Amino acid sequence: MVVRSLHFAVGVVAAGLAILGVVLPLLPTTPFLLVAAWAFARSSPRFEAWLLDHARFGPLIADWRREGAVSASAKRLSAVVMLATLGLGAVAGLSLGLLAVQAIVFAAVSLFLWTRPDPSRGPRISEGP
Repeated sequence: MVVRSLHFAVGVVAAGLAILGVVLPLLPTTPFLLVAAWAFARSSPRFEAWLLDHARFGPLIADWRREGAVSASAKRLSAVVMLATLGLGAVAGLSLGLLAVQAIVFAAVSLFLWTRPDPSRGPRISEGP
């Protein structure tokens, strides 16, 4: 019961951060969605179904669960946001050390994203974990 409640709390926080990420350009959406789906799968079938059936969020989660795939548009958007963040940091006068750390982290994230396959064009059926 305690573990289930903990999973539910993680799901709620992650879903909230994902929703904020839709409107806040520097907050990522997809990683929080995936965490929320994982947590809800272990705590609340109702909330998991809500995420999977969501018009915007459901396909991202289904692609990841089915194939470990990330769409090309999500990859491009993430690259633009990371470059913009790095550029804004430079304009804001962040230290070279901090900019270097950001660049290394962004490069690692980009490498991971761009090595994920694009989703197949087959039917989008929600599958379990």
